[in-house]
Amino acid sequence: MRTTQFHIVTRKETPQDAEIVSHQLMIRAGLIRKLGAGLYSWTPLGFRVLQKVESIIREEMNKSGGLEMLMPAVQPKDLWEETGRINDFGGQLLAIHDRAERDYFFGPTHEEVITDFVRNEINSYKQLPITFYQIQTKFRDEIRPRFGVMRSREFIMKDAYSFHLSKESLVETYEKMRQAYDNIINRIGLKFRCVLADSGAIGGSGSQEFHVIADSGEDAIMYSDSGEYAANIEKCAAVSLIGERQAPSMDLQKVETPSQKTIEEVVSHLDVEKVQTIKTLLVAGVDGPVALVVRGDHQLNEVKANNLIEVASPFRMLDDEEIKTVAGCDAGFIGIKSLAAHIIVDQTVANMSDFICGACENGFHYIGVNWERDAQFHQIADLRDAQVGDPSPDGQGTLQMARGIEVGHIFQLGNKYSKAMNAVVLNEKGQSQAMEMGCYGMGVSRMVAAAIEQSHDEKGIIWPEAIAPFQVVLLPMNYHKSERVKAVTHDLYQSLIGQGVEVILDDRKVRPGFMMSDFELLGIPHQIIIGDRALDRNVFEYRQRKDMQNQDIACDKMLTFITEHICA
Repeated sequence: MRTTQFHIVTRKETPQDAEIVSHQLMIRAGLIRKLGAGLYSWTPLGFRVLQKVESIIREEMNKSGGLEMLMPAVQPKDLWEETGRINDFGGQLLAIHDRAERDYFFGPTHEEVITDFVRNEINSYKQLPITFYQIQTKFRDEIRPRFGVMRSREFIMKDAYSFHLSKESLVETYEKMRQAYDNIINRIGLKFRCVLADSGAIGGSGSQEFHVIADSGEDAIMYSDSGEYAANIEKCAAVSLIGERQAPSMDLQKVETPSQKTIEEVVSHLDVEKVQTIKTLLVAGVDGPVALVVRGDHQLNEVKANNLIEVASPFRMLDDEEIKTVAGCDAGFIGIKSLAAHIIVDQTVANMSDFICGACENGFHYIGVNWERDAQFHQIADLRDAQVGDPSPDGQGTLQMARGIEVGHIFQLGNKYSKAMNAVVLNEKGQSQAMEMGCYGMGVSRMVAAAIEQSHDEKGIIWPEAIAPFQVVLLPMNYHKSERVKAVTHDLYQSLIGQGVEVILDDRKVRPGFMMSDFELLGIPHQIIIGDRALDRNVFEYRQRKDMQNQDIACDKMLTFITEHICA
């Protein structure tokens, strides 16, 4: 490909609304162009990268036994009413009405559609197990689309769905999909972790996320420093940091804290450590207010809290007026002594003694509080965020943290959708049985952005070779003035094409400095510079984008050198 026959339009300026590196570089390199909030066109250059990601995903999905199909992007609303998921997705669903006033959604995911397809196509256990997948555009009406294609409203996703007669068969395919995802991300060339995850609105009995490691990642990933344990912080088990509750050693005392409401203010006023305090958070419950109690130096994990059956969904903190009604005080003074709420304490809090809490009276706290003697709780649960340095839940070492960009999520759905939509087959005994389901999603467009977040420098993108838009770029100096440079460049260009190398030749009438900086920004892995001075020495100048170290290669050795380096 020649640049004069291709579409390459780069920009020096960084867009004001581009907050993260991938968004900035994708705009500057001309991979995407913004159409509207969360809506992007992929240019021919960007689309080449996207297609390479799709190709790798498609190959590995086919190897795993998946069958590719394509479902409608627009879905009838009544399918979602069958499963009752409309409230789960809420405002993310883009509602559409046709001329007959029938209601539809632009699909954010396709569990309902594939289940409807299967209940009409599969009727016998002999047709199971089976896995269908598609690569398709999705739409989720994000409240605040940002970060370019990382959190856009319209995006491209690979979604797969498996159907089984038994849970054992589901687990077997789930493991195949986990391995396929490992293979995909490894082939793309990214560092990643597979972690335990919360299933969210998709549901099911268990799930794992695949996170590309990057400092800009939105998700906190907790992992053992000497074991295999890894989990999203939303799912990471936070073990008790106190092995056994000690007997009381202090008397209960009420002390004045006139204006001290926060943990920081209280510990400073009383000259104590945060680990001696607890904080009580009042939330809406299914059968009345619920008090969630964590240690003063810990943070409540709202995902864990929302998964408690006693807590109302969606998760909601009580407002100031509700707090006064329940606790008789302002938020900064809530305690647990005689509190009229269902009290759920974190595992660490359950083993605390001689601790400090609010007195449910403005301007006062209790010190020397002890369970059973002074207060009671109703339930123990894992309520807090795990922290760096905590013991790993698997008993192997301690927890560390990394930032991750979620690019894939796999679920064991069980029969949540098949039961709701009556997707049944006849089993070996001729009895009707709801199918077990698995669901496996991977963000195709997000994978491109994640690759850039993980691999870039101050000059621009450094593509993993497997998904670079071109493998090699030819950068001829004075191409339009030196006949020798033009002839040698043309010969090398044709030879590379003949070897099946994806090569782009910059034949624009631009200054050498502009040409160099453009392709440093674009991140093509292999760069060959051709100039008269080098040709006088019978060499080409070669450098890899990832290290930018110049290397002279004999002209008659270059073709072999490049093909060997690309294959490597």
